[in-house]
Amino acid sequence: MKLKPSFVAVAMLSLVGCATQPQENKAAPAQYVGTTHPFAAEAIYFLITDRFVDGDPSNNHEHQGGEHPTFNLPLIGEDGKTANVGYMGGDFRGVLNNAAFIRDMGFTAIWMTPIVDNPDEAFAGGEPISFGGAFKDGGKTGYHGYWGVNFFKVDEHYPSVGLEYADLTRSLREQFGLKTVLDVVTNHGSPSFSMPTDQPKFGEIYGKDGRLLADHQNLTPAQLSADNPLHQFFHREEDILQLSNLNDENPAVLDYFVDAYRHWLTQGAAALRIDTIKHVPHHFWKQFSDRLRAQHPDLFMFGESYDYNANFIAQHTLAKNGGISVLDFPGQQAISKVFSASDSDFAELLAYLHLTHGPYANPYELTTFYDNHDMARMDASDNGFIDAHNWLFTSRGIPVVYMGSEMGYMRGTVEHQGNRNYYGQGNIDLAKQHPIHAQLQRIANVRKAVPALQRGLQLNLTFAGNQAAFYRVLQSDDEAQTALVLLNKGDSAAHMKVQRYMQPGVWREQLSGEVMQIGETDSLEDNIPAHGVRVWVREGVIEQQELRNALSELILHR
Repeated sequence: MKLKPSFVAVAMLSLVGCATQPQENKAAPAQYVGTTHPFAAEAIYFLITDRFVDGDPSNNHEHQGGEHPTFNLPLIGEDGKTANVGYMGGDFRGVLNNAAFIRDMGFTAIWMTPIVDNPDEAFAGGEPISFGGAFKDGGKTGYHGYWGVNFFKVDEHYPSVGLEYADLTRSLREQFGLKTVLDVVTNHGSPSFSMPTDQPKFGEIYGKDGRLLADHQNLTPAQLSADNPLHQFFHREEDILQLSNLNDENPAVLDYFVDAYRHWLTQGAAALRIDTIKHVPHHFWKQFSDRLRAQHPDLFMFGESYDYNANFIAQHTLAKNGGISVLDFPGQQAISKVFSASDSDFAELLAYLHLTHGPYANPYELTTFYDNHDMARMDASDNGFIDAHNWLFTSRGIPVVYMGSEMGYMRGTVEHQGNRNYYGQGNIDLAKQHPIHAQLQRIANVRKAVPALQRGLQLNLTFAGNQAAFYRVLQSDDEAQTALVLLNKGDSAAHMKVQRYMQPGVWREQLSGEVMQIGETDSLEDNIPAHGVRVWVREGVIEQQELRNALSELILHR
């Protein structure tokens, strides 16, 4: 009810004169938040679907391909080393059978390589691949999933009876609390030319109804005709090896991929990872993003812009270019370098963070990692992996860990030296007993339980030699939490003392459960084990003025 002016005046006078009942006028707490995006709470386990676990041998198609077989095609190196360019049997059943293993490590999402239909033969064109070779596709298969021919259809190597993609995503979500990240490719299809004779499916694109929409016809890009309807899906310039270069200027291509990935979102995909995003112009991604987010407003997308220039890859994150996050390649370079060398300095990590005045739309939404399937695996000791995980799961960004890293699997190897070797159930069982796994599980589950480590601002304190200290602070309308992270990558324990920005109150260490009461002028002192991490958390509103000023500066210049 709206009061008349006279009633308002009387009411105001009554409040002023009521000394026995003081009225508090509390201002809303300041907002100190790195990101509000829901997906920032996730931690991602990345796996190559075919190379994870063979849970159902009946879908292996071991005799597929005729003269160009597709199953188990080893590349032999020196000293008995092997890699493989054929299918190895990994499937949806293998993922689901090990969902508890992934969840219990502290991960909340699984990124799988593309699941769409790929050719049914090994590629007979190009230059033959050999052990340790690179940038050659001759003799390889589409086991990795990136040679799509029908982007509406699941490849026959992955599903089982009663376990199609929608069944997998639902089971992961409902039974294990795991989201599924779909790997997206729009830049290219399969290898499309240089074959001795044209092979089925290679250079072809099919629609949802199975109709042939495009066919390279084993012609070089320069030989394609603008007048041939089957050629209009392709650019007439080469891009990556012999892969078809899809025509992002053709509206029909955009329509095709929007429809295809809408389909997989209805099948339960929760987020999208975009392959080779820098090979496709920004205007394509802007339209792609707008059309998908019209139906899925909070859809999280992150792209692979394989470049170590932050100013370059940051362009994808801008709203005008689609607002798509990226894998933090500058961060990967720094993380791998620091944790692969015992004499490195924590200070070498600072430059890639871009916590203020940076090029990214929001640095807290980047996906952070130290290696993947397209580069050499990190060549670190067990302690190096442990230190890397302690950093990855406490610093800004959304952590991504490549399958097998929980036991340092095939460390130091590139793609055709073992980087993508079959992991398998036996290795997973071994990993559960590995020291890297044990420490990863501890810190990943701390991040899972502490919102400040997921979405809080990062305020750095000390980065020198083997020690690092920083705060992660989260304060919004409904939560207020401060985490103090203390890291030691040295071989002996380190004593650390933090006084700056220290807030009085009860602090609880998340790995040990220890509690410390801090007074108004106290510092927090702690002993950090060799290759250890300590995460002290205080619940409650930020009251220390110097800290509030520093956080306001982070927000102002983010």
